[in-house]
Amino acid sequence: MSYLLYSASFFVLVIGTALYLTRSRWLPHVPVPDYVYDRLPDSFTGDIEAGFTSSDFDLASNVVEGDSRSGLDKKAKREIRRIMRKRGVNFDEARRLYTEQRFANNNIGPDGRPRDPKFVSFS
Repeated sequence: MSYLLYSASFFVLVIGTALYLTRSRWLPHVPVPDYVYDRLPDSFTGDIEAGFTSSDFDLASNVVEGDSRSGLDKKAKREIRRIMRKRGVNFDEARRLYTEQRFANNNIGPDGRPRDPKFVSFS
């Protein structure tokens, strides 16, 4: 009986170690319910503390000027945070990828021009 207990303990220890060492590969594929990420900050100060700012996208001026809005869009923050974690990129790159995804969903090219074949532009 003790042989089975020791074998099971050793097996769990080996599997646990393997999962821990390879967590960067499998953890992003684990489905996490949306309610886990609902605790995103509700103000520009909270957005700054959560890392949703950079030198190119500075929220400090909003805080200094006393902006009364409730911070950045929650849906966008949730998606940008997901991109940052999944791809391991910084805030600026995640924001760029998010914007390109939104453009593609609305049939707009990365350069900002519509992909509609009926689109006519006069330059």
